[in-house]
Amino acid sequence: MFKSLRIKQHERGLLSRWGDFRAVLMPGLHRLLGQGWSVQKYDLSEPEATIPNLEFLLKARPDVLAEHFTVVKTGPAQAALVRLGQGWITVGPNQLRAFWKGFVEVEAQVFDLEAGFELPAEHAKLLKDKSLAGLQMVQVAESQIGLLYDRGNFVRPLEPGTYGFWVYERKITVHTYDRTQPVPNLPLEDVLLERHPGFVAQYCESVQLGAAQVALVRHKGKVIAVLPPASRKLFWKGVEVEVLDTLEHFKLSPALAAELVSGLPEVAHLTLKHLHVREVPAQHVGLLYVDGAFRETLGPGLHAWWVFGRALKTEVLDTRLQTLEVSGQEILTKDKVPLRLNLTAGYKVTDAVAAKAKLADVEGYLYKELQFGLRAAVGTRTLDELLEDKGLIDREVAAYIARKTEGYGLEVDSVGVKDIILPGEIKAILSRVVEAEKAAQANVIRRREETAATRSMLNTAKVMEDNPIALRLKELEVLERISEKIERINVGSLDSILSELVSIKK
Repeated sequence: MFKSLRIKQHERGLLSRWGDFRAVLMPGLHRLLGQGWSVQKYDLSEPEATIPNLEFLLKARPDVLAEHFTVVKTGPAQAALVRLGQGWITVGPNQLRAFWKGFVEVEAQVFDLEAGFELPAEHAKLLKDKSLAGLQMVQVAESQIGLLYDRGNFVRPLEPGTYGFWVYERKITVHTYDRTQPVPNLPLEDVLLERHPGFVAQYCESVQLGAAQVALVRHKGKVIAVLPPASRKLFWKGVEVEVLDTLEHFKLSPALAAELVSGLPEVAHLTLKHLHVREVPAQHVGLLYVDGAFRETLGPGLHAWWVFGRALKTEVLDTRLQTLEVSGQEILTKDKVPLRLNLTAGYKVTDAVAAKAKLADVEGYLYKELQFGLRAAVGTRTLDELLEDKGLIDREVAAYIARKTEGYGLEVDSVGVKDIILPGEIKAILSRVVEAEKAAQANVIRRREETAATRSMLNTAKVMEDNPIALRLKELEVLERISEKIERINVGSLDSILSELVSIKK
């Protein structure tokens, strides 16, 4: 009994009888005699063949497999890369795979994973756009550098390019960093410094500082980092590092202070937390205290110090003439008259060190002593004494405050009472007294003037009595005054009018 079977041009067949492999059937018509035959057909458009008992056939019929198949076998620490025409697949460890020959070009390469888990560069370039099982492709741009880690352990740096890594039984991590940014913030920098000095020496600028050192790191002339004492940090090659001894250079030079404090805002943001800064204006003096002890005086300008290991404090005092107001002081005079006084004083600091060393509060001390001086000057004198000599209070208080400020670095330039305010009833009494005094003075003046006028009139009468012409002139003067007050006068003869008005005794 015959059985006919056709294998097409794009097919192959595996012939078995009673389950045992017999042959590979090529395209054509095949006649099978007897029973128990079975054929498994394969479409060559799918290059990989899933063959039962492939391991057995590889041992029993290696000649047949070698003629028709490309067999890829990997061990426990191996992986394979297989090219099928224009496509690629990967074969993991401990696998046996078979691919038909002849229809699709098949090329396989087995890699020893113990010798290295990285693909050769030529393979990585071919597979840079592929996504294959068991392979991790990494692209490092030309402005970047990559750091390769396996299970958290640093392996090596990756220059710009394409890389492929087998990930079977591995945990591959690649960190990429922008080389244009000088501060990489690398993970586990201490480990890199201690375990991988070669990488650090080739790619990095290492900064390691002592207990009394601080470092300024500049990139393209701009400060990008300030490192405190006893620290270490990695930067990419190309930065400039300036290490300063904080014992020797405790205070910053004017140029460096201007760069770190008054320069670019981003630089000031980096540095201000490491500095104690004080700007002393013109006509002022500054005082520097280090660990609670006075260190030096500061002239006008910008001053800055490193704060590491020290407690710094600065104070600024104004050396210009200042005004202090002592207002609303209610004091009883010697004769029990309550007065309200407002005092003003002008003073200036002549010795800032002495003033701050001896006085906790300069203005408060002056205010208190001016109060005491004012009370002493007013309380020991009567109201009349104070009113008679307006400058008495000023002189007394000035002499008192001069004694009290001696040796304190202060100079009181002037003291003056601005206002003396009397109570309402005292004001009324004084007003009446003044009014009475002025009324009496006015009465005396009025009497004196009346006496002088009477005496003048008597002298004039005596002159007229002995001189008719003078009397005639007086008559004309009177007539002139009268005529000024009359709008119209009708007269006949001037002589008759005068004769009627005035009779001159001869």
